[in-house]
Amino acid sequence: METNNQIHPTAVVDQPCIIGAGTRVWHFSHICKGAQIGECCSIGQNIFVSGGVVMGDRVKVQNNVSLYDGITIEDDVFLGPSCVLTNITNPRSQVVRKALYEKTLVRRGATIGANATIVCGTQIGLYAFVGAGAVIRSDVPDYAMMLGVPAVQNGWVSRHGHKLEFDEEGIAICPESKLRYQLEDGRVCCLDLSEENPLPEELASGKGAYQDYKQKEA
Repeated sequence: METNNQIHPTAVVDQPCIIGAGTRVWHFSHICKGAQIGECCSIGQNIFVSGGVVMGDRVKVQNNVSLYDGITIEDDVFLGPSCVLTNITNPRSQVVRKALYEKTLVRRGATIGANATIVCGTQIGLYAFVGAGAVIRSDVPDYAMMLGVPAVQNGWVSRHGHKLEFDEEGIAICPESKLRYQLEDGRVCCLDLSEENPLPEELASGKGAYQDYKQKEA
């Protein structure tokens, strides 16, 4: 474990595990033996990270989230308060399935909203946005906005989390960053920045509240 990180005295960290430089682990959280957590992450209060979890860099995990074996979280993911990610589709107390944990992958830059549920065996696409309280039962495309129970797609969002409105040529511009996006054959990509690159410094700080940009679009 790196020494250049911040572990609150009430947190439990079982060794050996990997916690990258600059990562903070807050009150009453438990990091199990074997867990792999990247650099500059924020692990909030009352978080459980099982030994089979792999987490990338700059991930933010808000309070009261449990991450179980079989879950992989890529870089720059946001996990909202009390969201749930399962690892067995048909759990039974009487039936032991510890060797049958199902995989869930949350791709780079995705957001899982507060109290949302991700049923195991699914993949959340790059920069996808799962709204608060939504229930995901199948794979989510890159940049998709998912709302409701069960969740259905409600358009597309930019890397800054704004809804994208595409013109007749399939081009949309994020109202905050001004980055251009293209919708083609049911898939969205950013034309101005590779999905694998972090945001440049000048775009990494918010410039206004969500409602401000929503009102400008109206």
